[in-house]
Amino acid sequence: MSQTARRLAELGIVLPKPAAPVANYVPAVRTLGMPPNAAPQLWISGQLPLGPDGTLAERHKGKLGPDSGVEAAREAARLCAINILAQAQAALGDLDKIVMAVRLGGYFNVAGSYDPLPQAMNGASDLMVEALGERGKHARTTVGVAHLPLNALAEVEAVFVVSF
Repeated sequence: MSQTARRLAELGIVLPKPAAPVANYVPAVRTLGMPPNAAPQLWISGQLPLGPDGTLAERHKGKLGPDSGVEAAREAARLCAINILAQAQAALGDLDKIVMAVRLGGYFNVAGSYDPLPQAMNGASDLMVEALGERGKHARTTVGVAHLPLNALAEVEAVFVVSF
């Protein structure tokens, strides 16, 4: 068992079956390390907060507003990160091939103002560090948007440096 798989097991996380694309895109793209001497990367398309059964819980649907708490949004971001790791596992075969997380991009479904976006995005960021340790530390962007697919609260994408 790989180091990352052991860590996920210790955290009680079972990676779900990766979600299939719902439109004209692929779930992950591996670069070959271009230009010469550049590190190979794995780009994971935006993942929704689908649960282990592949569905979106009512708690993780809708828009965040000024009176919304942060807990459901944080949970949604964490589920997105788990689904990112499931896609990475499918693409790489072994999560230990992740050399480092480079960037997470987080999008939250908001109705006007919602100030705790950074705290909500910590659900995804914290999971990456819990699962990957120092390799999980990353740069990130967190933005509020007018709408997300399936009316999800969150969508998160990722870029990793990987080995082959």
